[in-house]
Amino acid sequence: MTLGEAKDFSYLYSDETKARKPSPLKTCIHLFQDPNIIFLGGGLPLSDYFPWDNLVVDSPLPPFAKGIGAPLTGTKEDSLKVSIKKQDQSNGTIPLARGLQYGFTNGQPELIKFLKEHNTIIHDMKYADWDVIATTGNTNAWESTLRIFCNKGDVILAEAHSFSSSLASAEAQGVIVFPLPIDQNGIIPEKLEAIMDNWNPEAAKPKLLYTIPTGQNPTGTSLADDRKEKIYRIAQKHDFIIVEDEPYYFLQMEPYIRDPKERTAKKLTHEEFLKSLAKTFLSIDTEGRVIRLDSFSKVLAPATRLGWITASKSILQSYVYLHEMTIQAASGFTQALVAGTLNSWGQDGYLDWLLGLRHEYTLKRDNAIDALHKYLPKTDAFVVNPPIAGMFFTVDIDASAHPEFKAKYDSDPAQVEHAIYEKVISSGVLVVPGSWFKTEGETVPPQPVESKMTGNRNEIFFRGTYAAVSPEKLTEGLKRLSIALKEEFGL
Repeated sequence: MTLGEAKDFSYLYSDETKARKPSPLKTCIHLFQDPNIIFLGGGLPLSDYFPWDNLVVDSPLPPFAKGIGAPLTGTKEDSLKVSIKKQDQSNGTIPLARGLQYGFTNGQPELIKFLKEHNTIIHDMKYADWDVIATTGNTNAWESTLRIFCNKGDVILAEAHSFSSSLASAEAQGVIVFPLPIDQNGIIPEKLEAIMDNWNPEAAKPKLLYTIPTGQNPTGTSLADDRKEKIYRIAQKHDFIIVEDEPYYFLQMEPYIRDPKERTAKKLTHEEFLKSLAKTFLSIDTEGRVIRLDSFSKVLAPATRLGWITASKSILQSYVYLHEMTIQAASGFTQALVAGTLNSWGQDGYLDWLLGLRHEYTLKRDNAIDALHKYLPKTDAFVVNPPIAGMFFTVDIDASAHPEFKAKYDSDPAQVEHAIYEKVISSGVLVVPGSWFKTEGETVPPQPVESKMTGNRNEIFFRGTYAAVSPEKLTEGLKRLSIALKEEFGL
């Protein structure tokens, strides 16, 4: 089947993007690699003066039979040496002479080739002219997205609770972030459609929907597949772009089972693993209406500061023009290290790694939820929400169940939340108040009152992670949390 090409969405660009011209110097940088050209056009230092001749690292060897966290012995049984040299580009490695030089804002070819092959395996693309570019992680990619599409005063949509740094980036640029109701399965399409159908015509309509569909931060929820189809149709109907921010996508797992005896530890084949993954907005996009942000931060290491954007070639060109003036390119060291490792593993080896992560995070999730069920006071005031993806769990709390809700806290759930926060800190554990992630933007003029109606106003929640500490510390931390809640509520 011949795939069509993406629509032109340039009419949604910001004034900054429309005014930006490509850097004249960048238009000729590709000639630096042409052996027939004596390049005198740019201030590129000779690679002879780079003080690194080679880079050798030990990596675990697929299929990671001892587990992805097992210490390496340095032998051929479990270890792989990734060798990156100044001039050698064999086996998918990036030569340091090129990797550490100016140029390749899109990303080094060896890395981009791997990522495009990876995308083809994961997403069933529905249009022809898509591409990927490298970024310095999803935080950078999101900030760039805001600059490309939004002027001050523009409106975007986001989950009612969303990643605080993403909200702060938008607010700093004067962008209004309007909240969307969510439940245990993510954004509620019917409520999104009602909001858009009843949008105040005197206010600017949203340009973007920012969503973290899988293992959502902070709620830990995952957007149901059938809802993605409905949300995409609403995006078409009301003409906005969907930005799916997916750093936790490969930390998916089976639903939590309360009884440990009923849990199975079946090792999935690659085919079974791929079939188990949630449908992506990218895989249902026929128009180039989806911009997908991926990152290595949660699957390799946060300080790699490396990720990639998948979108139509025309949209990605605007990112390249912006990045030429800002980040220049993702770190050459990081690209060389990651591309060398991934190309040594191969696509199958990378799937083995992701399968290993799935196993490890399932154990972490189960350990956390088991401990909460064991230690948390048995009352309807506290509800544990086991996630099916990501790094976070939440505990919903009915603030009105606090014995001093009226007398001491003036029936204000925010005051109860603050008291709980101080209590858990004094108890030697940190979980984060849900209010830190609240989306509270409003248009001028405002939207109808019913567009912001939520459920129980007295319900608050706290977010915790099972990713950051050992199982023993996690259990102890959740025990301290449970004792603190028991004391605070007089249970």
